[in-house]
Amino acid sequence: MARWILPLVSAMFVVGVTGRGADSPLAIPKDTLPAKISLDRIPLGLDARPVPQTNLLAEARVNLGRKLFFDPILSTTHTIACASCHQPDHGFASIGRPRGLHGKQLSRRAPTLFNRALGTSFFWDGRESSLEDQALRPIADPDEMGSSVADVLNRLKSDRVYKAEFEDAFSDGVTATNLSKAIASFERVLLRGDSAVDRFRRMGELSALSAQQRHGLWLYESKGRCWRCHSGANFTDEEYHNTGVSWGKVPADVGRFVVTKVPADRGKFKTPTLRGAALTGPYMHDGSLKSLDDVIEFYNRGAGANPNLDLQLVPLNLSKDEVHDLVAFLKAL
Repeated sequence: MARWILPLVSAMFVVGVTGRGADSPLAIPKDTLPAKISLDRIPLGLDARPVPQTNLLAEARVNLGRKLFFDPILSTTHTIACASCHQPDHGFASIGRPRGLHGKQLSRRAPTLFNRALGTSFFWDGRESSLEDQALRPIADPDEMGSSVADVLNRLKSDRVYKAEFEDAFSDGVTATNLSKAIASFERVLLRGDSAVDRFRRMGELSALSAQQRHGLWLYESKGRCWRCHSGANFTDEEYHNTGVSWGKVPADVGRFVVTKVPADRGKFKTPTLRGAALTGPYMHDGSLKSLDDVIEFYNRGAGANPNLDLQLVPLNLSKDEVHDLVAFLKAL
């Protein structure tokens, strides 16, 4: 079983409120993560974690960010927390397209936060370049938390406990910069590795993978062509690709184009990590594919035809057994 952060803590933990369907009102999960999360350990299989000099990891900052992550004080109605969409028992992702303020369904899934410390850009369209910049966006989004950073800061300054915790974590107390640093610090320790695949590839533990999973790994690296986008230790190239998902739907979601205004970027979305993928369905930025089998079959057909389709995407001609073997490999991650 894959593990994250603490050697003795299974990744398949259950957190507070169980997952709900995308059409249900948001719930705020309880924090039942391990009491102490390591700030230093890098799980087997991952590269070294970059940490900015302007926000070095510190226990007080991680603990503060963790508390804020589960607290609806960040939303204008005090009904939505970061964890409402990034549900810990669902791989820190949402179940399909979540509902934000007043139950309005959002246009995209909340992607997993696993290993975002290794990321180079954030959101499906890459609109931000750091975890710190990413952290404040949902607060001010009218469809998500619907508040403003200024209002949140006033609420935090008025809270005696939060005021003291900010002063413990930062010399200048409650500020927008420190709010973003605290949340980013917590997100930066959400590492997932130590999978059966890592033990097989890094430690040479042949028994870590079944024959089916080993064949799935071979398909991933060859006929399946998965490695072309899902590359590196975190199984993502951190780039943007047009796969045809949601192309032609109304209203249109043009992805990366919103950020760059480059016509060739129309319909491109960020490559997600494959680590923990078994926990985070349904899949794609719009949650349109329900299972890992559906995802593999989508690519097996050559993805979704459109004028901007990534040239790397071609029909794979995988058999049914090969599809199942590739899915078995993904589950081993």
